[in-house]
Amino acid sequence: MRANIVIVGGLWAFGFLSIASAENWSQFRGAGGKGVSDGKSSPIEWTASRNVLWKAKIPGSGWSSPVVWGERIFLTTVKKASDSMSSWEVFCVDRQTGKVVWNQVAREGKPRTGTHGSNGFATETPVTDGERLYAYFGMHGVYCYDLDGKLLWEKDLGAFPTENGSASSPAFDGKRLFIQIDNDQKSFIVALDARTGDEVWRADRDEKTTHASPVMWKNRVRTELVTPGAKKARSYDPATGKVLWELNHGGRCNASPVSDNDRVYIAGGKIFAVNAGASGELSDKPAGSANSGIAWTRPRGDLDSCSPIVYRDHFYFFGTGGGFVTCCDVTTGKEVYRERLPGARGFWSSPVACDGKVYCLDDAGTTYVLEAGPEFKLLAQNSIKGEFRACPIVSDGVLILRAADGVYAIK
Repeated sequence: MRANIVIVGGLWAFGFLSIASAENWSQFRGAGGKGVSDGKSSPIEWTASRNVLWKAKIPGSGWSSPVVWGERIFLTTVKKASDSMSSWEVFCVDRQTGKVVWNQVAREGKPRTGTHGSNGFATETPVTDGERLYAYFGMHGVYCYDLDGKLLWEKDLGAFPTENGSASSPAFDGKRLFIQIDNDQKSFIVALDARTGDEVWRADRDEKTTHASPVMWKNRVRTELVTPGAKKARSYDPATGKVLWELNHGGRCNASPVSDNDRVYIAGGKIFAVNAGASGELSDKPAGSANSGIAWTRPRGDLDSCSPIVYRDHFYFFGTGGGFVTCCDVTTGKEVYRERLPGARGFWSSPVACDGKVYCLDDAGTTYVLEAGPEFKLLAQNSIKGEFRACPIVSDGVLILRAADGVYAIK
């Protein structure tokens, strides 16, 4: 493993704006995988040069989202040197300036599996707990560093054939790292001890390739590990790997689940709202009955790869194609509105919410800012030319966007 301390030459700083003490964003879609920031303010309007704190060029490519702890931002990338040689790397950048603090080369060599043109080899978002950083590169291993870039442990979980590569990000409960490895040969989910990388438990899964990510669901009854799947959604006891419930959802889950204190929302053949405390084999016939475990269902519509979001009593989802946003009542699933966003391209990255606003970024770099609530109100649409598939994040009112050619911090 090779560590580099570098300063990226391609860094643009805009003015002398600074970022206050950091709100941590520690994993894919933040705490609980919900995509919600508790910040009290967040930007509404910007361009590539206005209200931008900095832009940092990051070598290589990757669709993993950045994560934030304190004054540092972490992200992963893959640099391709030739058809037979690539390097899987981790970058740490300064939150105030965008300057690279350190980068580590986790692995060098030939890719062990294939991928797709719309995917890549650094799609899984890392996790940090403030002491360690966990970088998962799919079929190319898990690498744990301290926050100064020292390698603490690494784990090879095998390489298996997939449809269009891997993309599922780890979940984390403070003690264990949960990695869902659904593939076309031998699917399983594994819990690793965060300090040592030792295997705590492993459960085989009757599944094919799944690109969506598991989530930790801390609800009013208990804490569960909820996993999407090509055939079924399942909930596991995080400590033992015991299956708590499973749901044959009638279609592949491309979007990751999202939750609140009362329900977890899963998109398969249709959208299911599963009640806290559900157990056994779940059924939606009839939804809302005492034994079904399902609060409501509704048609999936155009919800595909862009994960939904629950915010201020509403459930929002954005179509991967067509540019539509749908807003539903979170308690009943009843549609509140469905509107087309002007000029929207495909939505691959998942939305985030902060300060009464919902942000969704299309793949051409336009971020649509909606006022949260039962009426459709488009506050702004802000364009930065580029290719965008990583999910935006919000930390202390600063919106961080990852493009193919770098990272933007917007205030």
